[in-house]
Amino acid sequence: MEPIGRVLAVSVGQPRSVPHDGATVRTAIFKEPVDHPVLLTRLGFEGDGQADRRVHGGPARAAYLYPFEHYAHWAPRLGGGELPFSQFGENLTTEGLLEDTVHVGDVFAMGQARVQVSSPRGPCFKLGIRTGDPSIVKPFLASRKLGFYLRVLEEGRVAAGDAIALVAADPAGVTMAELIGAIYDTPPDPARIARVLACRAVFAEDREYLEKPRA
Repeated sequence: MEPIGRVLAVSVGQPRSVPHDGATVRTAIFKEPVDHPVLLTRLGFEGDGQADRRVHGGPARAAYLYPFEHYAHWAPRLGGGELPFSQFGENLTTEGLLEDTVHVGDVFAMGQARVQVSSPRGPCFKLGIRTGDPSIVKPFLASRKLGFYLRVLEEGRVAAGDAIALVAADPAGVTMAELIGAIYDTPPDPARIARVLACRAVFAEDREYLEKPRA
């Protein structure tokens, strides 16, 4: 298998309490890169945690990947300097995997693990806490540079520097960018939604949302 990308950083973190708008919230968005291989299990990286398991974690969202290619887009907004890895709360900072080239259901080998592309990230206010920019959520969503979650098909250790290779491309050929558009386009595009729903690999919660009537 020819490498098509690589892992630049593997980052983990546990939930912590942080101040927000005069209150305290729990979040695990503050993740830090590690300098050794980390076991990626079907429920996520060893040593990683989630504060709100309703929207993070679980078999279909075991790890969050964010393309390093997007860092240059956000750097001017976030101070203009070099941004640290895991700036957006991701477990995997990578190069070579972008929303408009990766397909929902694609299977990749990285390190000793095999993973499958599952669902886009839906940003919430905690991204503003992590980046120090409370108003970033709407621009982040509008940019469609969301990154995506991975399902783990084969557990194994993953480390910074590991190659990423395509094992199997999903036959439906629906890109992550198409799925993001189907979910977030206003007004909804019925043709795009129909194409996305024809893809068997679409995550059940995304499918349920797309099947509901929207104005």
